[in-house]
Order: sequence, then C-alpha cells, then structure tokens
Amino acid sequence: MPAAVRHGAVSAYDGCHNAPVSISAEGSPKARIVTALLRDGNRVLLCHRSPRRRWFPDVWDLPGGHVEPGELPGAALARELREELGIDIAAPSGPPVQEVHGDTFDMQIWLIEAWTGSPVNVAPDEHDAIAWFTEDALGELSLAHDSYLAMLTKVLAEHRA
Repeated sequence: MPAAVRHGAVSAYDGCHNAPVSISAEGSPKARIVTALLRDGNRVLLCHRSPRRRWFPDVWDLPGGHVEPGELPGAALARELREELGIDIAAPSGPPVQEVHGDTFDMQIWLIEAWTGSPVNVAPDEHDAIAWFTEDALGELSLAHDSYLAMLTKVLAEHRA
C-alpha cells in the first residue's frame, strides 16, 4: 500500500452516519478499509495476498476489507472476518490501534484478541495462504504496508510487558 500521504484530500460528510468521508485528489471517495490485527499470545495472523490480485499482489496483509455503503466500520470488520477466515468477533467498540491514510483509501486497524472458531482460509481467491507469525519472523516478510512491521512489533511487545 502507498505510504500514508494525503495529497489534496478534503473532508466531506457521509449522510448515513454523519461520519467524515475523505475525497481523493481525483475527487472520488476514498475506499474505506477495515482490518484486524488478530493476536494470539505472542503471534499474529497474516494473510498472503494472491499473486493474481490487482492491488498489492504477493504480500502479507491483515485480514479485512471494504466498508459497504451504510455499514458501520465495526460491523464491516466482523463481516469481513467471517467471510475471509470463518471466525466470529464482537464488533470493536473502541478506537482502532492505527489508521493508515493513502491516496485512494483510508484504513482502520483494530486489535482483536477474542473470536469464536478457528481461522481458516475461506477466501482462497483473495489469499493463497494464512499463517501465524511470531515477532522474530515478521522482518523476513514482504508486508503490504511500510507501517505494519513497527505496529505488529509494538503490539507483540505490549503483550510481553
């Protein structure tokens, strides 16, 4: 994903929820993305994006996806995790652990530590693999965004403390 940059972005308001909606430099609404940092003790779950994907192919990414029109971000995250990993979560109510703003997207990332079910790859058209990683393995991965390594390392370090 592109670095967190806001080129010509302006704020507008989404009539559904009175929430800010960013507008890209080209004047089209930015994609609203929600993702989960699933932590199980000293490891995190990442999904490997298929090399055939149009956007960000062949990199390790956080599970999640687009917020549909009229959908709340937390509900979108719960839906995406059910669709991609076959797990159920309570929609997050607190603030995300991180936000990433790019030219064409705004992404919110929530730390998820409790779910029902065992994560499996139920979206093989999107991901060709899912795997759990410990902190020492993260530096070897090609990650979807430059900010992920520091964020994942920080979240895992907080768990040790």
